[in-house]
Amino acid sequence: MKVKALILLLFAVFIATSANSQIKPTATYEYVKRDSSLYLDFYKSANSAENYTVIFVFGGGFISGSRNEEYYMPYYAKLVENNFNVVAIDYRLGLKGVKGISPVNRKPLEDAIAMAAEDLITATKYLIDHEKELQIDSRKLITSGSSAGAITVLQADYELCNRTKIGQILPEGFHYAGVMSFAGAIYSKNGKVKYRKQAPAPTMMLHGTADRLVTYKQIKLFNIGFIGSSKIAPRFEKYGYPYYIVRYEDLGHEVAVRMLYDFDKTMWFIDNYIVRGAKIKRDDFINDPTIERLKFGSAKPSDLY
Repeated sequence: MKVKALILLLFAVFIATSANSQIKPTATYEYVKRDSSLYLDFYKSANSAENYTVIFVFGGGFISGSRNEEYYMPYYAKLVENNFNVVAIDYRLGLKGVKGISPVNRKPLEDAIAMAAEDLITATKYLIDHEKELQIDSRKLITSGSSAGAITVLQADYELCNRTKIGQILPEGFHYAGVMSFAGAIYSKNGKVKYRKQAPAPTMMLHGTADRLVTYKQIKLFNIGFIGSSKIAPRFEKYGYPYYIVRYEDLGHEVAVRMLYDFDKTMWFIDNYIVRGAKIKRDDFINDPTIERLKFGSAKPSDLY
């Protein structure tokens, strides 16, 4: 399957089943200049009494996608309607044009994930530095991502909590209020996922057990690993970190576009883990034959790279 066809198919169902929501950003800001300028769109909720802000990172395999794609607008609108500010960010697409990624040829993937995580963290720093101007609370920043974006939000928190070179962009003691991953994973160069300097944010992970594009399990070569949700959750369990994992039996990468379908889960997670601060460790297993298995759900890396 050609890359462009796969990406379009990946989100076609999301567009088709989403409400026709018209939403425009309150403002757009350049948050950093790299080889080119990277921007963020800010959607201000009129009724954000709690002043939580969701930073959204789009999907597209690190080869395509943008912050203002039409198919994300209903998700942004739903968040704003539920009193959340939304920040949708650009990031560098590090795998554009790359071929032959494998456990042996892993450097391009490593670099792409690192660039995306660095850009998310840099956008976060921009929000912290401009919180008065934007009228937000930097203690209440939640990240959310789909597919490559889900990898990015998990990786950014991992880098932050280990105070890596990327993580050190943010002030000492800063932590995200929460992380929401729709089919994500973490790239580790140190074996099992460990948070050495500070605890991770409360984390929600939705993943299909048959996902081959962003592995639900893990792909490892010695200490280098691409660690999926099924291996991240036990680490949270072992160390007592709050987490909520939803495992969809036999679903593949379809879970990457379940932001609207599972909006009730998002609201439950935010209300309990973030607003109320409950130290919950919850593991749900969903076997629902009525969920449609979609063609793009069986995609694998060789279909894109």
